[in-house]
Amino acid sequence: MGTMVFLKDKRREKQMKYERSMLREVSIKEIKKGIHIHFASFFHYGLLSKWSIEEGCADFAIEAFLQGAKYSKFGYKGESITHVQSRSGKEDKRLTADFYDYLISWGCPNESTVCHESLYLASECFMQHWWKEGFTRGQKRYKLRLN
Repeated sequence: MGTMVFLKDKRREKQMKYERSMLREVSIKEIKKGIHIHFASFFHYGLLSKWSIEEGCADFAIEAFLQGAKYSKFGYKGESITHVQSRSGKEDKRLTADFYDYLISWGCPNESTVCHESLYLASECFMQHWWKEGFTRGQKRYKLRLN
């Protein structure tokens, strides 16, 4: 039993070390720019407040980035990004749904279905963008043998 706990601890330690190294690959400035790009129209029309959601958006961007980085080893081994994304599909959908729910709680709660659909699409694009960033940068680290 003691060996199992030891191995779990070692795996978790290795995962945390990898995540820390990957986080050096992305900046808060970059994330803020991504928030503006994906949600500018919602800010412009007052459907979301940039100041209210920025921190939470950054948290979700980091989660998606790390998830993409986690799956980058498959891309490094030759799998296409499309195939790898299908491999992580359930996790991606859950994370995107959680992000969308977070945004709904901060904006357009009583707005039209069109607003909700647009917000979901923007959420999905934002999360896919950061997943792909993590995947791409993770692949580069594998190629440079930095993992």
